[in-house]
Amino acid sequence: MSSESVPVERAALVGLRVAKQGRTDAERSLDELAGLVDAAGAVVALRMIQERSAPDPGTFIGRGKALRLAAAAADANVDVVVVDGELTPGQLRQLVERLGTRVVDRTQLILDIFARRARTREGKWQVEFAQLKYLLPRLAGSGTALSRLGGGIGTRGPGETKLETDRRRIRTRLHVVQQEIERVRKRREQLRERRHKESVPIVALVGYTNAGKTTLFNRLTDESAPVSDALFVTLDPLVRQVRLSDSRALLLSDTVGFIDRLPHALVAAFRATLEEVAEADLVVHVIDASSSDRERRVAAVRRVLEEVGAGHVSVVDLYNKVDRLGADERRRILEADSEAQLISAATGEGAGELLRVVASRLALDTHRITIRLDRGNAFDRAQISRVYRVGRVVSHLAAGDRVIIEADVPRRFIERFTPSDGVVGER
Repeated sequence: MSSESVPVERAALVGLRVAKQGRTDAERSLDELAGLVDAAGAVVALRMIQERSAPDPGTFIGRGKALRLAAAAADANVDVVVVDGELTPGQLRQLVERLGTRVVDRTQLILDIFARRARTREGKWQVEFAQLKYLLPRLAGSGTALSRLGGGIGTRGPGETKLETDRRRIRTRLHVVQQEIERVRKRREQLRERRHKESVPIVALVGYTNAGKTTLFNRLTDESAPVSDALFVTLDPLVRQVRLSDSRALLLSDTVGFIDRLPHALVAAFRATLEEVAEADLVVHVIDASSSDRERRVAAVRRVLEEVGAGHVSVVDLYNKVDRLGADERRRILEADSEAQLISAATGEGAGELLRVVASRLALDTHRITIRLDRGNAFDRAQISRVYRVGRVVSHLAAGDRVIIEADVPRRFIERFTPSDGVVGER
């Protein structure tokens, strides 16, 4: 039985170049918006950039521009107008009235893509929470454009597909979803505590969307997580073990990609997931070295790290896709940041050096210690178990309750091995 193909939506992109913003920056922002539209399953039929000193409080782009956009959108058979910014409820309402078509802002578009990508229950709950938080203040006067979830860009949702936009029902649903997200947060916290007890360090991969995090993750873990040039392919985090050449191990976490002006509602909803980054022992910031606006993307990632409470975590800046760079550009990167790491996740170039740097930053290098313990002391008995768990015991001598253990222990754990009598040696 054949199924009818769903017609592809045609989108008009509208950007705003405000005072002190260069034309190139405005064009790049619209290019990124085009990538988001493509990820949402639509095609770009029209592009416009309006120059103003500030956004118009009524229509964002101004009444005159709105009239010209309405005519151009009609000629191009546009189904949806996508605005490169976040609209107020009033701006959204006026644009819908003046354009006579559906209007979606950048925030709603990103939420829509996350709705398409969510696969796990927790991912769907987090996206639905963000969508409902966005929708609630936009109920009044929004007309049919926001009256339901489920029917085109900006209207899809992983929760109730025919959710009536009634404030009471949305608030009730928000409460239910928030409870589910809290369960996710507690479960992740328990998993982190278990890993902490097992003394296995956690390294989180972060970066701008499409920087190559998942390709690197697959390279280091021998996994086959889906990889694509599309934006936001990785939504649900993955954690896998990486075994180093000397049999030491660490856990590597692949996280959702960041983007400039990532919606606050989305950051708040995904806090349970992003806590993996804040609680990591080390963050590896994967940077697309071939990007023409690399610095803007780096700044955007650093802002999100601060927002999720990960600003204190040690970071390794990793410049990926260096196979696309010439020798001069590689040299410029290293001149600007002598500690920068260069890698090509696609070819494997630099992967071994990255692991050596990560091991060093995590203080995984071992030192031999001699520790004298008393098996009659409960604290010392726990220390015996701990040294066997995290180190490699070279010798174990016992005389009555007195125990002398010589072991190779990762440097990061040495300060934890203080017996009841305070006798410990290191060499």
